[in-house]
Amino acid sequence: MEEPPHLFLCPISMELMDDPVTVSTGVTYDRRSIEQWIFGYGRATCPATMQPLANLDLTPNHTLKRVIGSWLDRGSPSTSASSSPSTSSLSSPAHELATPLARMLEAERLRSALADLEETPFKVTALKNMGARMAGDVAMQCEFVSSSGIQVVAGVMAQALAESAAGGDFSAFAACEEAAAVLALLPLADAASVGFVLAPECMRPVMALLQRGSAEARLHAMDIVTKISNAGAGDWTAGIEVDDVLKSLLELLSDEVSTKLSSRALDVLLDVVERSRNGPAKAVEVGAVHVLVELLADADDRHDAERILLLLKRLCKCPEGRLAFAENDLSVAAVAKTMLRVSQLATQLAVKVLWLVSVVAPSEKVLEDMVLTGAVAKLLGLLHVETPPATKQKTVRMVRINGGFWRQYACFPTDLRDYLRLLD
Repeated sequence: MEEPPHLFLCPISMELMDDPVTVSTGVTYDRRSIEQWIFGYGRATCPATMQPLANLDLTPNHTLKRVIGSWLDRGSPSTSASSSPSTSSLSSPAHELATPLARMLEAERLRSALADLEETPFKVTALKNMGARMAGDVAMQCEFVSSSGIQVVAGVMAQALAESAAGGDFSAFAACEEAAAVLALLPLADAASVGFVLAPECMRPVMALLQRGSAEARLHAMDIVTKISNAGAGDWTAGIEVDDVLKSLLELLSDEVSTKLSSRALDVLLDVVERSRNGPAKAVEVGAVHVLVELLADADDRHDAERILLLLKRLCKCPEGRLAFAENDLSVAAVAKTMLRVSQLATQLAVKVLWLVSVVAPSEKVLEDMVLTGAVAKLLGLLHVETPPATKQKTVRMVRINGGFWRQYACFPTDLRDYLRLLD
C-alpha cells in the first residue's frame, strides 16, 4: 500500500489515525495519543502549537475518519490481488527490496526528519521512527552521517539532558535515551563519525545515561563507548573529561546491572587506563581500586577475574594505586584467592600485583595480610609447580626479600619457616 497522506497521520505518533479527534485549537490527533498527552502526562496545551487548550473536549472528526476509511478501502483490493511474494522476497529486509525511487524517498524523509527534530515537541516518536529507518540499513546510516545526523541528535541529547537536570519532566530524559538508541545503530568505524560523537555535547549525555539511564539506555550508551574504543582512533580520551568516563564506568560496574554491560565496561576501562595520559592515577583517584577489589572478591568468571587483575596490575604501577591497594582490607585476600585456582594467566597477574605491593613499595600491612590470607603459602606452593620462568623468579625474590618479616608471625606454619631458612 502507498504511503498515507500526511494529513492522515497523528501529529504525535506520526502513525495513521484510527480514531481522529479534534481539540479546541482545531488540530486533529488520534484519540489514544492525545488522551495520553492530556490525561497521562497532565498537559493542558495543544502538542502541535503549544497553545493552551480552552477546554479538554475531544470532538470526533467523522469526516476525516470516513476519508481515511475510503483511502484504506481503495488500497486493500490491490493488496489482495497482488501475487504472492516469493520465498526470497519474504526473507529479505524491506530496504533490500526497495526500488531506487523508494530509496530516494526514504533518504529524503530522513533528511526532513533531521531538519524538524530540534523543533518538534514529539522528539521521542521522531527518534523512534528515525531509528526504524536506519536499523540494518547501511546506506541509510551513511545518509544519516552525511546529513549531519550525529550533530543534530547530539544537540537534542544535550538539550534534553539540560532540561532534565533543570527539573523537567521524564519525557526530556526519555528523548535523551531514544537519541542514544539511534547513535548506537551506527558502526562508528571512521574517524569523522567518532570525532562527532566525542564532542562534549554528545559525550556528556552518553556518560549520564551510563550512570542513571534505564537498563536498555545503558546498553545503548555502552555500545557507543565500546565502538569508539574499538575504533582505535589514537588517544580518543584526549578531548573528553576522562574523570567522567571513569566514574561512569565504575558506577556501572558497581551497580552490576548485567553481565554483558559489566564485561564491556571492563574492556573500555582497560582501554581508557591504557590510552589516557595519567589514566592509572585518575582511575585510582575516582575509586577504581576499591571497586575492582570488590568485584574480584566475587568474580566467578575466568575472563572477568583476569581482566580485573590486569587492571589492578596497571593501577599498582603508580604510587597512588599501591597506596589504595594497601589501604583496602580485602585487596590481598581477593588477589590471593585467584592464585592456583582461576587460570595460569590469573596466577601470573596475581604474582605481579603482589610483587608491586610487597617488593617495589612494601608496607607492613600488606606483608602482614599476605601471611594472614594465605598468600605467602600460595607463593611457596608456586615453587613446586610448573610456572613461567618470570613468574617463578618473582616468587622466589618475594620470598627471599620478605621472608625475614614473615617468619616472625606465630601463625606462620613451622614447615614454611624451615623452607624459608633453606632459601636463605
